[in-house]
Amino acid sequence: MPDRNEHGTDADQAVVAGDAPPSERVPLSRDRVVAAAVDFIDQRGLPWLTMRRLGDQLGVEAMALYRYVPGREELLDAVVEHVVGELHDDDGVVSTPTHGWQDFAQRLAHGIRRVALRHPRVFPLVVSRPPEAPWLRPPLRSLEWVEVFLEALVSEGFAEDAAVSAYRSFTSFLLGHLLLEVAAHDADVGPLDVLTPDEEPAGPGALAAYPMVRRLRSQLSTDHADVEFEDALESLLARLALVRANQPS
Repeated sequence: MPDRNEHGTDADQAVVAGDAPPSERVPLSRDRVVAAAVDFIDQRGLPWLTMRRLGDQLGVEAMALYRYVPGREELLDAVVEHVVGELHDDDGVVSTPTHGWQDFAQRLAHGIRRVALRHPRVFPLVVSRPPEAPWLRPPLRSLEWVEVFLEALVSEGFAEDAAVSAYRSFTSFLLGHLLLEVAAHDADVGPLDVLTPDEEPAGPGALAAYPMVRRLRSQLSTDHADVEFEDALESLLARLALVRANQPS
């Protein structure tokens, strides 16, 4: 007779099938639910994600998930927080510029690109979900990472206005490049949410832990899209001029 545990399940068959016996299954938790949602989107795409299908993947009823996430919208916010949080686990990313601001910015840019390439079907959520503060810009619009970025540049001699300008240029470059890149990896790059610039971050005192972001809020929320476009275009044309000048004769 096969060895059956107290749940009446053939433990050997469960192992052969790739499932841990019930006594060894990981208990349901918020982290597990969110990680499963990330995996679901990675594999099947965002349009297919429902609480019922996620419950099926976890082997539970959909209602069991609401104990950990109140609904799909909150789940998507948690998914964004989860994937952006992967920057903390990336050994190539540093939180302080130990080898200069260029090295710091390059490491952070590559870290964000690795997140995008690891989760191409999730990355559009990083762009389109309402951020902690709507005047922050994708894809680097976590209050924590914006604070890290601004502090790093100011510590390297940037004036605060220059640090804000660098943040805008940095995010514009990443946004355009990475959205095109993940689109080539079967990501659903649809319309982005329209946010009200004067909305407050969720929760009282949300900016209290981020003094530089709070101090530079007015600069961060000012619209310079036209100037930034022209500056970026001039930079592109300058690079193309160098390509033209250096081409083989």
